[in-house]
Amino acid sequence: MTDSDHSMSFRRVTRRLALGGLFVAAGGWALEPDALARATAATDVMPPPAPDPAVEVWRDWNATYEQAMCRCDRLQELEAALAERVDALWTVVSVPGGEETIVCSKAALDRIIGERTDMAEIRARAEAELDARQAHFEVVATEIGYFAGLKAEQEGFANVEALLAALAQTPAVSLSGVVGKLDAVLRNGANWEDRSAFPWPQIHSAREDLIRIGRQLTPHAFFPGG
Repeated sequence: MTDSDHSMSFRRVTRRLALGGLFVAAGGWALEPDALARATAATDVMPPPAPDPAVEVWRDWNATYEQAMCRCDRLQELEAALAERVDALWTVVSVPGGEETIVCSKAALDRIIGERTDMAEIRARAEAELDARQAHFEVVATEIGYFAGLKAEQEGFANVEALLAALAQTPAVSLSGVVGKLDAVLRNGANWEDRSAFPWPQIHSAREDLIRIGRQLTPHAFFPGG
C-alpha cells in the first residue's frame, strides 16, 4: 500500500469513528497503536452536539404530562369515593296517566311537566329532592377534595395542551427532536382513543424506526420514549 493509499484509508476510518463510533471486531483489521491514538484524539476534540430545542420542550411536556396523568388517577379515586357516599343526582317523577321518568335536573322537569297545574305538588317534591341531593353532593365533594382535584386535573391537561402546541412550533434539529414530537403526539392521543386504530399504530411504527436508525448513527444519544 502506498503512502497516499494509507493516508486515504486513515481519513476514512477517522471519519467513521467521528460519525458513529466504529468498533473494530477482534480478528478483523485494526489500526496501528499510534494511528488509533490519533483517531481517538480526533474524536475527543469534536464538540458535543448542540442541544435540540425540540427535545427541551419535550422534556417539559413529558414532566407536565406525567403530572397530569397522576392528577387524573387521583380524580378517579375521588370519584369512586364520592360514589360510595352520595346517592345519584336524580329523582323519579310519576306523571299521571304515564310512566315513571328519571329526572336529573329542573330543566328536565320543565320538559316533562311544563305548565301543568295538576302536577304542582309533584314538581315541588321533585325539586326539593334534587336540591337535597345536590347539596349533599357538594358537601361531601368539598370534604374529600373532589372539586380541588377536578380543578387540578383540568389545569394539568391545559398545560399539557399548551406545551404540545409549543412543541409543534419548535423546529427539531436532530432525530431526537423528531422522535420527541412523535412521542408526544402518540402518548397524548392514543391514551384517549383506540390504540389499534389509525393513525396510532403508524405513528408508533415511525417513532420506533427513527429510534432504531438514530441509535445506529449516534449510539449514545438520548431518544424520547425510547
